[in-house]
Amino acid sequence: MSKHFLGDTAVLLGRSLRHIARSPDTIITTVVMPIAFMLLFVYVFGGAINTGSDSYVTYLLPGILLITVASGIAYTAYRLFMDMKGGIFERFQSMPTARSSVLWAHVLTSLVANLISLAVVVLVALLMGFRSTAGVSAWLAVAGILILFTLALTWIAVIPGLTAKTMEGASAFSYPLIFLPFLSSAFVPTGTMPGPVRAFAEHQPVTSIVNAIRALFTQQPVGTDIWIALAWCAGILVIAYVLAMNTYRRRIS
Repeated sequence: MSKHFLGDTAVLLGRSLRHIARSPDTIITTVVMPIAFMLLFVYVFGGAINTGSDSYVTYLLPGILLITVASGIAYTAYRLFMDMKGGIFERFQSMPTARSSVLWAHVLTSLVANLISLAVVVLVALLMGFRSTAGVSAWLAVAGILILFTLALTWIAVIPGLTAKTMEGASAFSYPLIFLPFLSSAFVPTGTMPGPVRAFAEHQPVTSIVNAIRALFTQQPVGTDIWIALAWCAGILVIAYVLAMNTYRRRIS
């Protein structure tokens, strides 16, 4: 990447982060739903769910973190849609800026905003009784998985942000992503599910990611889950990036 690209991306990233700083309700809105789910499942449903874990909030947290990211990336699609509608992209094209820096600024803004949201959710979980014996290396591994997962979903969000016809359509794509953890091991063990649902739950990406993070938090053997999780995240990231860049080139050509 050229110095020109890096400099342009840094300037546009600063612009996007200033927008978030002036509108903190973006992050507040992003974390409200995951925290509400966490409160609901721990204090209402938790007593009736047998996970074999001493602390249901500890069992639950990995799935809530993924829901947090799925909620947050909707704002990436929304901000891209508003920039496209407002003519900002055309203005940037008339200036000597690297074309891809516009997209990368939105992607990095999503990463920063989601990391802040994730930190808030973890703090609330600590207040609710979440405890982890994980060491620094395990926490870094969890952070790495979440960063890779966030980047993968963010590049998916870029596509509807560039192609949607309405503001609602730009963010509506995130609803299936938010629902996906409910069909995984995030809330209950997959062994309690009926056959077809169990088969789907055990072979979709969220389950392997949740299992890997949960094992890292509790210092349990991660087995092959972490490699499957990384493969899912990396594969989705590569495919979404290629599709997003092709979509972007068509829109600005």
